[in-house]
Amino acid sequence: MDVLIVGSLAYDSLETPAGSRENVLGGSASYGGFCAAFHNNKNSGGGVALVGVVGEDFKSEHFGWYKQSGLDLSGIEVSPGKTFRWKGSYHGTMAEAVTHDTQLNVFENFQPKVPPKLANPMILMCANLHPSLQSMVLSQTNANRASLLDSMNLWINIAREELLDVMKRVDILILNDAEVRMLADDENLINAAKSVLEMKNGGILVVKRGEHGVLAIHPEGLISIPSYPTPEIVDPTGCGDTFAGAVAHYLSQSQGDIGKSELTEALVHATVSASFTIESFGTERIRNLAIEEYDDRLEDYRRITNTS
Repeated sequence: MDVLIVGSLAYDSLETPAGSRENVLGGSASYGGFCAAFHNNKNSGGGVALVGVVGEDFKSEHFGWYKQSGLDLSGIEVSPGKTFRWKGSYHGTMAEAVTHDTQLNVFENFQPKVPPKLANPMILMCANLHPSLQSMVLSQTNANRASLLDSMNLWINIAREELLDVMKRVDILILNDAEVRMLADDENLINAAKSVLEMKNGGILVVKRGEHGVLAIHPEGLISIPSYPTPEIVDPTGCGDTFAGAVAHYLSQSQGDIGKSELTEALVHATVSASFTIESFGTERIRNLAIEEYDDRLEDYRRITNTS
């Protein structure tokens, strides 16, 4: 197995300046999984698997979407009750979501169980979950190359110590710029990023900066690349998870230490991948992405940024 992704599977109700949608398929594992599966299929990789939980109301059509993408679903539990639901809206620059309602449902008592056949992936992606659940996943797995961890401001507020502990157990930490500043209590992003990396006891930190691109701190030095200038912004939900899914898949294609140039190339693919997700509500755009249009945009991005 190339990539194992553990995270949420959800139904989202969304409102943005571009419109609104009710009960669209979402969740961090969905976005990360569809993106990693796209790259896996594009490159004839060794497979992508999901671990998560859904309720009895989860639609067979959506299981079909996962299967059509080639995702291994042996780690998905179906529990009595309803699937996790989130309702939110975006305004102005759409940099941050406003949460209107969260219904944990079956997610409230979720205890991740990684099937033995999935326990040794090349790359483990711990998508956004409570840090205690991420810790459970790390205890059940042994990533052959690297482990990635994503988080959010909620856990910084209510589970800071648990987050600090689990950060130290992974190779790559992925946060957005507001979360880095919040965790370090420092408005200077470079200083904040260095402080967070010290809290982590080294490794790699990737800082998502939305329309301002990506900043990463690698043992060999800093990496900074711009975003793709996407003209049509519909729904930012899941862009960060898409980004992480692309990083996970790209790094699963090699072995040994992750060099600075390799990480840079992974971030290029992640940036281009996320630029598609933002163009539609839910997972529709990344789920139905064609290889030709991806390659065209990647070539365009390289031409604009002189990255190769």
